[in-house]
Amino acid sequence: MEGDMAEVQVRTGFAQRLRALTRAAHEEAESRPFVRALLAGRVEADGFAALLAQHYFAYRVLEDAADRMRSDLIAGPFVSDRLHRLSALESDLHYYLGPDWRGLIRPSAATEVYCARLREVCFDRPECFVAHHYTRYLGDLSGGQVLRAALSRSLGLVDDGGFAFLTFEEIPNRPRFKDAYRTLLDTAGWDGAAENRIIAEVRHAFALNAAVLDELGRRLVPPIPRPRR
Repeated sequence: MEGDMAEVQVRTGFAQRLRALTRAAHEEAESRPFVRALLAGRVEADGFAALLAQHYFAYRVLEDAADRMRSDLIAGPFVSDRLHRLSALESDLHYYLGPDWRGLIRPSAATEVYCARLREVCFDRPECFVAHHYTRYLGDLSGGQVLRAALSRSLGLVDDGGFAFLTFEEIPNRPRFKDAYRTLLDTAGWDGAAENRIIAEVRHAFALNAAVLDELGRRLVPPIPRPRR
Protein backbone atom coordinates (compact mmCIF):
# COMPACT_ATOMS: atom_id res chain seq x y z
CA MET A 1 0.00 0.00 0.00
CA GLU A 2 2.69 2.49 0.95
CA GLY A 3 5.16 1.67 -1.84
CA ASP A 4 4.60 4.36 -4.45
CA MET A 5 3.14 7.14 -2.35
CA ALA A 6 6.28 9.30 -2.48
CA GLU A 7 5.79 9.66 -6.23
CA VAL A 8 2.30 11.12 -5.89
CA GLN A 9 2.37 14.90 -5.99
CA VAL A 10 -1.26 15.99 -5.80
CA ARG A 11 -2.98 15.63 -2.45
CA THR A 12 -6.46 16.63 -1.40
CA GLY A 13 -8.24 16.81 1.93
CA PHE A 14 -10.69 14.09 1.03
CA ALA A 15 -9.79 11.73 3.88
CA GLN A 16 -10.50 14.42 6.45
CA ARG A 17 -13.67 15.46 4.65
CA LEU A 18 -14.86 11.85 4.44
CA ARG A 19 -14.31 11.36 8.14
CA ALA A 20 -16.08 14.60 9.05
CA LEU A 21 -19.09 14.03 6.82
CA THR A 22 -19.62 10.43 7.98
CA ARG A 23 -18.88 10.97 11.67
CA ALA A 24 -22.55 11.13 12.64
CA ALA A 25 -23.31 7.83 10.89
CA HIS A 26 -20.24 6.28 12.51
CA GLU A 27 -21.23 7.44 15.98
CA GLU A 28 -24.79 6.24 15.42
CA ALA A 29 -23.52 2.73 14.62
CA GLU A 30 -21.16 2.73 17.62
CA SER A 31 -23.99 3.76 19.95
CA ARG A 32 -25.97 0.57 19.40
CA PRO A 33 -26.85 -1.24 22.66
CA PHE A 34 -24.94 -4.35 21.58
CA VAL A 35 -21.71 -2.35 21.16
CA ARG A 36 -22.19 -0.63 24.50
CA ALA A 37 -22.77 -4.02 26.11
CA LEU A 38 -19.59 -5.40 24.54
CA LEU A 39 -17.50 -2.53 25.82
CA ALA A 40 -19.09 -2.73 29.27
CA GLY A 41 -18.31 -6.43 29.60
CA ARG A 42 -21.96 -7.52 29.49
CA VAL A 43 -21.65 -9.89 26.51
CA GLU A 44 -20.40 -13.43 27.09
CA ALA A 45 -18.35 -15.59 24.76
CA ASP A 46 -21.36 -16.89 22.85
CA GLY A 47 -22.44 -13.32 22.13
CA PHE A 48 -19.02 -12.39 20.80
CA ALA A 49 -19.05 -15.56 18.70
CA ALA A 50 -22.41 -14.49 17.26
CA LEU A 51 -20.86 -11.17 16.21
CA LEU A 52 -17.88 -12.95 14.64
CA ALA A 53 -20.25 -15.23 12.73
CA GLN A 54 -22.07 -12.30 11.16
CA HIS A 55 -18.75 -10.66 10.32
CA TYR A 56 -17.66 -13.89 8.64
CA PHE A 57 -20.41 -13.72 6.04
CA ALA A 58 -19.75 -10.04 5.27
CA TYR A 59 -15.98 -10.42 5.03
CA ARG A 60 -16.31 -13.43 2.78
CA VAL A 61 -18.08 -11.24 0.22
CA LEU A 62 -15.86 -8.19 0.75
CA GLU A 63 -12.64 -10.15 0.36
CA ASP A 64 -13.94 -11.88 -2.77
CA ALA A 65 -14.54 -8.37 -4.11
CA ALA A 66 -11.00 -7.37 -3.08
CA ASP A 67 -9.59 -10.16 -5.22
CA ARG A 68 -11.62 -8.82 -8.14
CA MET A 69 -10.48 -5.25 -7.50
CA ARG A 70 -6.74 -5.91 -7.16
CA SER A 71 -6.11 -4.95 -10.78
CA ASP A 72 -8.32 -1.86 -10.74
CA LEU A 73 -6.34 1.35 -11.28
CA ILE A 74 -8.13 3.24 -8.49
CA ALA A 75 -9.34 0.59 -6.05
CA GLY A 76 -6.41 -1.82 -6.41
CA PRO A 77 -3.93 0.13 -4.23
CA PHE A 78 -6.34 -0.12 -1.28
CA VAL A 79 -6.26 -3.92 -1.33
CA SER A 80 -3.81 -5.29 1.23
CA ASP A 81 -3.61 -8.90 2.36
CA ARG A 82 -2.40 -7.63 5.74
CA LEU A 83 -5.90 -6.31 6.35
CA HIS A 84 -7.81 -9.42 5.37
CA ARG A 85 -9.81 -10.92 8.23
CA LEU A 86 -11.40 -14.07 6.84
CA SER A 87 -8.79 -16.57 8.03
CA ALA A 88 -8.71 -14.82 11.42
CA LEU A 89 -12.48 -15.10 11.70
CA GLU A 90 -12.30 -18.81 10.83
CA SER A 91 -9.70 -19.30 13.57
CA ASP A 92 -11.81 -17.49 16.16
CA LEU A 93 -15.01 -19.30 15.22
CA HIS A 94 -13.20 -22.62 15.57
CA TYR A 95 -11.99 -21.46 18.99
CA TYR A 96 -15.43 -20.53 20.28
CA LEU A 97 -17.68 -23.01 18.47
CA GLY A 98 -15.43 -25.98 17.76
CA PRO A 99 -14.45 -27.80 14.55
CA ASP A 100 -18.04 -27.97 13.28
CA TRP A 101 -18.52 -24.20 13.42
CA ARG A 102 -19.47 -23.90 9.74
CA GLY A 103 -22.60 -25.91 10.34
CA LEU A 104 -23.56 -23.86 13.38
CA ILE A 105 -23.68 -20.36 11.94
CA ARG A 106 -26.23 -18.65 9.71
CA PRO A 107 -26.41 -15.06 8.43
CA SER A 108 -29.08 -12.99 10.11
CA ALA A 109 -31.67 -11.14 8.05
CA ALA A 110 -29.73 -7.89 8.48
CA THR A 111 -26.50 -9.58 7.45
CA GLU A 112 -28.21 -10.95 4.35
CA VAL A 113 -29.18 -7.39 3.41
CA TYR A 114 -25.64 -6.18 4.10
CA CYS A 115 -24.08 -8.95 2.00
CA ALA A 116 -26.52 -8.29 -0.83
CA ARG A 117 -25.38 -4.68 -0.94
CA LEU A 118 -21.72 -5.76 -0.95
CA ARG A 119 -22.39 -8.09 -3.86
CA GLU A 120 -24.32 -5.39 -5.69
CA VAL A 121 -21.73 -2.62 -5.59
CA CYS A 122 -18.29 -3.90 -4.58
CA PHE A 123 -17.37 -6.05 -7.58
CA ASP A 124 -17.65 -3.49 -10.37
CA ARG A 125 -17.91 -0.04 -8.73
CA PRO A 126 -14.48 1.00 -7.45
CA GLU A 127 -15.73 3.93 -5.37
CA CYS A 128 -18.31 1.76 -3.60
CA PHE A 129 -15.74 -0.95 -2.97
CA VAL A 130 -13.41 1.59 -1.36
CA ALA A 131 -16.30 2.95 0.73
CA HIS A 132 -17.07 -0.46 2.22
CA HIS A 133 -13.38 -1.34 2.52
CA TYR A 134 -12.74 1.90 4.42
CA THR A 135 -15.75 1.43 6.69
CA ARG A 136 -14.83 -2.05 7.77
CA TYR A 137 -11.06 -2.17 7.90
CA LEU A 138 -10.25 1.26 9.30
CA GLY A 139 -12.95 0.66 11.88
CA ASP A 140 -11.37 -2.66 12.81
CA LEU A 141 -7.92 -1.09 13.08
CA SER A 142 -9.19 1.81 15.17
CA GLY A 143 -11.53 0.02 17.54
CA GLY A 144 -10.07 -3.45 17.71
CA GLN A 145 -7.68 -2.85 20.58
CA VAL A 146 -10.33 -1.18 22.73
CA LEU A 147 -12.75 -4.03 22.11
CA ARG A 148 -10.10 -6.66 22.75
CA ALA A 149 -9.19 -5.08 26.09
CA ALA A 150 -12.84 -5.01 27.15
CA LEU A 151 -13.44 -8.61 26.09
CA SER A 152 -10.24 -9.84 27.74
CA ARG A 153 -11.54 -8.53 31.04
CA SER A 154 -15.09 -9.78 30.66
CA LEU A 155 -14.65 -13.22 29.09
CA GLY A 156 -12.02 -14.48 31.53
CA LEU A 157 -10.36 -16.69 28.92
CA VAL A 158 -7.60 -18.96 30.15
CA ASP A 159 -5.37 -18.28 27.13
CA ASP A 160 -4.88 -15.60 24.50
CA GLY A 161 -6.94 -17.39 21.83
CA GLY A 162 -10.16 -16.18 20.33
CA PHE A 163 -8.94 -12.71 19.36
CA ALA A 164 -7.33 -13.28 15.96
CA PHE A 165 -9.91 -11.05 14.29
CA LEU A 166 -8.88 -8.12 16.48
CA THR A 167 -5.13 -8.66 16.42
CA PHE A 168 -3.69 -7.63 13.01
CA GLU A 169 -0.34 -9.28 13.64
CA GLU A 170 0.95 -8.18 10.23
CA ILE A 171 0.32 -4.50 11.00
CA PRO A 172 2.52 -3.71 14.02
CA ASN A 173 2.23 0.05 13.52
CA ARG A 174 -1.46 0.80 13.15
CA PRO A 175 -1.25 4.60 13.18
CA ARG A 176 1.30 4.58 10.36
CA PHE A 177 -0.80 2.17 8.33
CA LYS A 178 -3.92 4.28 8.79
CA ASP A 179 -1.99 7.38 7.75
CA ALA A 180 -0.89 5.56 4.59
CA TYR A 181 -4.50 4.56 3.90
CA ARG A 182 -5.66 8.15 4.28
CA THR A 183 -2.91 9.24 1.90
CA LEU A 184 -4.36 6.85 -0.66
CA LEU A 185 -7.76 8.47 -0.20
CA ASP A 186 -6.19 11.89 -0.68
CA THR A 187 -4.20 10.98 -3.78
CA ALA A 188 -6.57 8.67 -5.67
CA GLY A 189 -7.67 11.42 -8.01
CA TRP A 190 -11.41 11.22 -7.35
CA ASP A 191 -13.55 13.88 -8.96
CA GLY A 192 -16.28 15.56 -6.95
CA ALA A 193 -18.97 13.14 -8.07
CA ALA A 194 -16.87 10.13 -7.07
CA GLU A 195 -16.14 11.65 -3.66
CA ASN A 196 -19.84 12.21 -3.09
CA ARG A 197 -20.59 8.59 -4.05
CA ILE A 198 -18.03 7.36 -1.53
CA ILE A 199 -19.43 9.55 1.23
CA ALA A 200 -22.97 8.35 0.53
CA GLU A 201 -21.90 4.70 0.43
CA VAL A 202 -19.93 4.98 3.68
CA ARG A 203 -23.04 6.35 5.37
CA HIS A 204 -25.02 3.47 3.91
CA ALA A 205 -22.40 0.98 5.12
CA PHE A 206 -22.61 2.31 8.67
CA ALA A 207 -26.40 2.01 8.57
CA LEU A 208 -26.17 -1.58 7.35
CA ASN A 209 -23.72 -2.42 10.12
CA ALA A 210 -25.96 -0.75 12.70
CA ALA A 211 -28.84 -2.97 11.58
CA VAL A 212 -26.68 -6.06 12.06
CA LEU A 213 -25.73 -4.90 15.55
CA ASP A 214 -29.35 -4.16 16.45
CA GLU A 215 -30.38 -7.63 15.37
CA LEU A 216 -27.61 -9.17 17.46
CA GLY A 217 -28.79 -7.15 20.43
CA ARG A 218 -32.36 -8.39 20.05
CA ARG A 219 -31.24 -12.01 19.74
CA LEU A 220 -29.10 -11.81 22.87
CA VAL A 221 -31.69 -10.27 25.18
CA PRO A 222 -32.02 -10.90 28.14
CA PRO A 223 -28.22 -11.52 28.53
CA ILE A 224 -27.77 -7.81 27.76
CA PRO A 225 -29.39 -6.18 30.79
CA ARG A 226 -31.56 -3.13 30.34
CA PRO A 227 -30.27 0.01 32.07
CA ARG A 228 -32.05 0.85 35.30
CA ARG A 229 -34.26 3.93 35.29
